[in-house]
Parts: sequence; C-alpha cells; structure tokens
Amino acid sequence: MRTYRVARAARLLGVSDDSVRRWIDQGLLPVTDAVPAEIPGDALAAFAVDMANQPAEGSEHRSSARNSFVGIVTRVQIDGVMAQVDLQSGPHRVVSLMSAEAARELELEVGSLATASVKATNVVVEIARD
Repeated sequence: MRTYRVARAARLLGVSDDSVRRWIDQGLLPVTDAVPAEIPGDALAAFAVDMANQPAEGSEHRSSARNSFVGIVTRVQIDGVMAQVDLQSGPHRVVSLMSAEAARELELEVGSLATASVKATNVVVEIARD
C-alpha cells in the first residue's frame, strides 16, 4: 500500500502541512507507525473525496456535475467576443474559454469566487515512477 508523508499529502489536498497535522491530531486522518508518520493512500483518497463532497462555502445551487472545482479567479482576459478565465483551485489551475458576454454577465474579475465544472470525453491518467 502506498503511503504519503504529511508535506506530500498537503500538496495533494491543496492545503498547508499544518492543516494535515491538525486533521491527524483530530483523528480525521490515520497515520502509520513509521517515523516520520505517513498517511495510508486509501485513507488519503477517501478523505480527499469527502473534502470534495463538502458544499462550497456560500453555495446556494445544486448541480449534477461531479467534476467541479471551487476556486478563486486569478485572470480574466476579454478579447473581442471571447474571454479566457483562469481559476486556481488548490494546486489546480483551471482555464475556461467562454464568450465575453458570459464573462461580463457573471461579473468575473480577479479575486472572484467561482466554480468550474468540467465535462471531458477523454481523461489521461499518469503515474509517477518511484
């Protein structure tokens, strides 16, 4: 079974090392007896799913979309009839191309809280070699 050190788990969850340590202290994340302590991969995966299923703060709508990322808008570039909107969600950068009209209608600006919903017909999965 794959295990993760606190710092790596924090990067994967998009939080600080201290947050992961608090969750361990609160018993929300189990650790191995190894020194330094490591989090079992299956437990980390389950915790990540639970975190993702928590409703977004201030969320007042429901959706069938399962691949959604709550984050902060870091860039809005409007050029003619199109706009590019960048969203930072934890360690993930999500880029959306939309009509300029939609970007203006949503009043998107740097610092806005937004949710990106992704629908893809192809998803590539890679693993790192140890």
